[in-house]
Amino acid sequence: MSPTHAPDTELNLTTEKMEKVAFILKTTAHPTRIAIVQLLSNHESLSVTDISEKLGVEQSLLSHHLSGMKLKGILSSHRDGKNIFYALKMREVVDVIQCLAACTFL
Repeated sequence: MSPTHAPDTELNLTTEKMEKVAFILKTTAHPTRIAIVQLLSNHESLSVTDISEKLGVEQSLLSHHLSGMKLKGILSSHRDGKNIFYALKMREVVDVIQCLAACTFL
């Protein structure tokens, strides 16, 4: 729907909020990244191996997604021996994805 034909609903989004939502959408705009967020939203932290097994994604590809999301501030990580554990750092990401999941057109 074009902006000129948008419904009369006022979204009341500030510039700051629009920028944050756009940042979250750009950073998570991949099915694997969304799955990572969904998985980590239900766990305090998980190792790369655990995430790989639960999502059925190769560790090399998964590591690429995890490191990118960490660089953007979406995730945090800590090392315990040979294992790296990831956790959600920006909890707002879950809210944005839940809003999208509630869309009636999806």
